[in-house]
Amino acid sequence: MTIEEGNKKPWESYYGPNLGYVQEQYELFSQDPNSVTPAYRDLFEQWGAPPMPGRDAHTATYSGNAQTASGSVDIQLLQKAVTAGKLVWNIRTYGHLAADIDPLGISEDSDTSLLEPKHFELNEEDLKALPASLIWEGADGQTTNGWDAIQRLRQIYTGPMAYEFSHVHEVHEREWLNRRAESRTSPAPLDQEERKALLERLVEVEQFEDFLHKTFVGQKRFSIEGNDVLVPMLDEAVRIMAQAGSSHILMGMAHRGRLNVLAHVLGKPYSKIFSEFHHSPNKDLVPSEGSTGINYGWTGDVKYHLGANRFVKDGEAVQARLTLANNPSHLEYVNPVVQGFARAAQDDRRDPGYPKQDVTKAATILMHGDAAFPGEGIVAETLNFKALPGYQNGGTIHIIVNNRLGFTTDSSDSRSTYYASDLAKGYEIPIVHVNADNPEACIAAIRMAAEYRNKFKKDFLIDLIGYRRYGHNETDDPETTQPKVYEKVKNHPTVSHLYQDHLKQESVIDDTSINSIRDAVTGRLKEAYEQMKKNEVHEQSQLKASQPEAVSLIPTAVPLENLRDINADLLKWPENFNVYPKLQRILQRRSTALNEGEKVDWSLAETLAFATILADGKPIRISGQDAERATFAHRNLVLHDSENGTTFCPLHHLPQARAAFAIYNSPLSEESVLGFEYGYNVYSPDTLVIWEAQFGDFANCAQVIFDQFVSAGRAKWSQKSSLVMLLPHANEGQGPEHTSARLERFLQLCAEDNMTVANLTSASQYFHLLRRQASLTETEDARPLVLMSPKSLIRNPRVASPAAAFSEGKFEPVLEQAGLGAKPDRVERIILCSGKIAIDLEDAFEKDKSDWSWLHIIRVEQLYPFPAEEIKRVLSRFSNLKELVWVQEENKNMGAWTYMEPRLRAIAPEGTTVKYEGRPEHASPSSGYQSVHSMEQQLIITSALKQTTKNNIPLGR
Repeated sequence: MTIEEGNKKPWESYYGPNLGYVQEQYELFSQDPNSVTPAYRDLFEQWGAPPMPGRDAHTATYSGNAQTASGSVDIQLLQKAVTAGKLVWNIRTYGHLAADIDPLGISEDSDTSLLEPKHFELNEEDLKALPASLIWEGADGQTTNGWDAIQRLRQIYTGPMAYEFSHVHEVHEREWLNRRAESRTSPAPLDQEERKALLERLVEVEQFEDFLHKTFVGQKRFSIEGNDVLVPMLDEAVRIMAQAGSSHILMGMAHRGRLNVLAHVLGKPYSKIFSEFHHSPNKDLVPSEGSTGINYGWTGDVKYHLGANRFVKDGEAVQARLTLANNPSHLEYVNPVVQGFARAAQDDRRDPGYPKQDVTKAATILMHGDAAFPGEGIVAETLNFKALPGYQNGGTIHIIVNNRLGFTTDSSDSRSTYYASDLAKGYEIPIVHVNADNPEACIAAIRMAAEYRNKFKKDFLIDLIGYRRYGHNETDDPETTQPKVYEKVKNHPTVSHLYQDHLKQESVIDDTSINSIRDAVTGRLKEAYEQMKKNEVHEQSQLKASQPEAVSLIPTAVPLENLRDINADLLKWPENFNVYPKLQRILQRRSTALNEGEKVDWSLAETLAFATILADGKPIRISGQDAERATFAHRNLVLHDSENGTTFCPLHHLPQARAAFAIYNSPLSEESVLGFEYGYNVYSPDTLVIWEAQFGDFANCAQVIFDQFVSAGRAKWSQKSSLVMLLPHANEGQGPEHTSARLERFLQLCAEDNMTVANLTSASQYFHLLRRQASLTETEDARPLVLMSPKSLIRNPRVASPAAAFSEGKFEPVLEQAGLGAKPDRVERIILCSGKIAIDLEDAFEKDKSDWSWLHIIRVEQLYPFPAEEIKRVLSRFSNLKELVWVQEENKNMGAWTYMEPRLRAIAPEGTTVKYEGRPEHASPSSGYQSVHSMEQQLIITSALKQTTKNNIPLGR
């Protein structure tokens, strides 16, 4: 609108939204005349204030969309302003569909009509009639009208960075994100020196890969090329996080690009990496996963699975410890492990109660594959940690290193979503898609991500869209499956050349400087290679590192007086706390459990173990789907007030405690939670970390974590863990999915003293084993403990132990059955067994008053490491032994039999037969019918206790 001249006041020319705009300008003029344009300043100085609502305003009468009086509100113009607001919303929400985020131009065109003014029946003239601030609240002084606002917003939301924020439900977060996206100054653009440094880093990344490619022809390295900018993005993230106070920066990634990240972000020397390639055997003699890496550990791992640590320093002060986690080829399974690292770094476990968490102390960066992110369920399970009390860590920066392929599979075959990142929308994680060929946009993206994470303590995801210059590995020919894509890749310039040309056009750098940068990088690579050839750092010797010694015998008994004091304090609750009456009666029974003639059951033994470990100054963390109460309602370490629901944990208020006790009910997940607890334990080796499965049967949902981390982590990566896994196990007629923790699988994983596997039969054994495990943390003897924990035995009086067993005893790998074996020369059969079946056998023979002098029973409490010497010492007492019988309730092809058989045969006295007694082979762990189970169980007991030799029966005179 123009300012009319003449005798009438100019306000008659302004109405509707435009009048509102003039009123807004007058308010600015009133505060500072220089804040408005000279035209408006002259207007207000001449005519004063425009009419305000309720004062001199024109009255509006309407007839359809037409004006009915001079100066009345133009309904059509008002409607166009509203419609323009919808267009702005569409640009913010769907602008990514038209964004320049495809380096190769191989994506199919999307329908972007929702971004066009004509879709809303708007044209340039309509939009120019509207003030910019009316439709775009973030309009700056360079944007004067609605048409300029729309063009500016389209430029922002359809450029090399594309934003998806509309799924973020927190309004203040979404507004912050939009303001940052629409700002010209935040994140801050790169200055000249930063741009030169960025180019140099890109040259280092590219030439490192090129040097490996030419020097070690045909060897696999899973090149980063096509997403080179990941390295400077990580540099920037580390810098920002360290400046924000993160003293631990934890990273996880798959194998693609790992060598480059190790070299440039973690500072692994070029010469060490070259040495690993140099010592690799003939590529034709190794399996498809690549050449054997020469590295630390007992057996080692391929070089592109290895992690590293680095300390980033500023002067003499250490600013941050960088950790890239070791990772197997099972993509994405490192995610919960790294999350566990971070939580361990953030928790202060020195004082009783829950650990005090400081999320600023550690930050996590997870790099994902574009096929694996939507394809692997572990991703969703780990994203679910985002806001859970026992698992959140103040936000993770996720980067999908998107090369548009999964091995040889196109995106259209590997996911059902439009973007690889769409899974994150369900967790309200902001998403930025960015073109990997635009380095400055990528740095802006990582700056926004880090700023958001530090401000809101939440996750942020960057979808870094690039390509893959070679096949899945460097020996693979990708043109057999993606010929059109790789025709483009062959002709596509690398990002360092694209960026150097861009800087040349802007006169930031010249050819001489570019050549100097490239020559210097090449020189450093050649020098490192020559140094490697001279020094020949032979790391093979480390592959012969000695295996750990047998677990040290450490006293675990606790004076009875101490146990009684602790037990009394565990039964003290706040005066106004109302314990559920039924539970209160159960707990109060514990008050006399340590008296003469009384016994301690499994649950109290566990609580006393925890309490005494805390009294020793050792922190504990336990989690599981029902850990606070326990699946079988035996633990009850978090009490709930029966009237108001408030909670109280006795171990948090124990006077003797000198360390933190963390107990959390976990999400309904096995693999992610176990991975998290493993990571927590590895990063915090001083803590006794325990994971409890709801039923041992469901532990197989975490099989990858058991196979690749728990059992093999030390051998592959020298990564020690003392993690405890409680896996409820026993054949009790509850059907095939509530029976077996798959004991046989854990025993198959056992070698090189890599872990302990136990199946116990007494409460005191559990007490001493937990205390022994706690004492081994932070030592060379530390190893995981897999415990087949009981179900019905938790409350079986035969499992309860007298007080003396806690104050004077210790953990025994082998127990002899009381009441048997008193006449060694008459014993002809020895039964060996483990776990619940031992209690069933004891119950059966005690009820039968027959002569049992021919029988003895050995309970093998520790299955691995196999207690050969202990068993042999028992066997040596029985000179007339005829049979060793392994008795188990599991099927013959399951349980411990296949593990025990060769070991028993190896130690059996000469002339002694080794037999099996138990269920036959079956595909399913157990029957689903209680009657069938009971019949089978009774048959096993009867057969095991039936004498087959008669040598002790007198035959006449």
